Amino acid sequence: MESSKETGCQILCINNCGFFGSAATMNMCSKCHKVMTLKQEQAKLAASSIENIVNGSSSSMEKGHASSGTLAVQAVPVGLEVVPTSASPNLISGQGSEVKVKEGPNRCTTCRKRVGLTGFNCRCGNLFCVVHRYSDKHECQFDYRTAARNAIARANPVVKAEKLDKI
Repeated sequence: MESSKETGCQILCINNCGFFGSAATMNMCSKCHKVMTLKQEQAKLAASSIENIVNGSSSSMEKGHASSGTLAVQAVPVGLEVVPTSASPNLISGQGSEVKVKEGPNRCTTCRKRVGLTGFNCRCGNLFCVVHRYSDKHECQFDYRTAARNAIARANPVVKAEKLDKI
């Protein structure tokens, strides 16, 4: 029975995906092993975030990591298909990120001309067309002189030698 799984020195993946596994990846191929570790990490995050919601304190972080560590010890063969969860760990913990609403086509800040992908971002944070891309053409408020001085100061730190004791 074991000889059908083994071919020479190589062992077939325990998930029967057709690829070869190794002892370092718990007799799974690299793809199955990656999927399994990803699911274990997601389970840890979900367990710790649920624990945080239930307890509502910062000391529960330590308990959540300790209890989720026992979840990670169990090694269960996993299929290749990844099932998306209905709620991400960020939404469960209340740290959901806001979705950026697209405003429409990119336009030059000065003349409102559509620039698309050819727009130029200035250091002042605005987007400009080919005509208004230079700072003197759009009355830029960014202080280039101070920025250059700070960059030079960071690149060339002051070096002082230690005082030597006279002999």
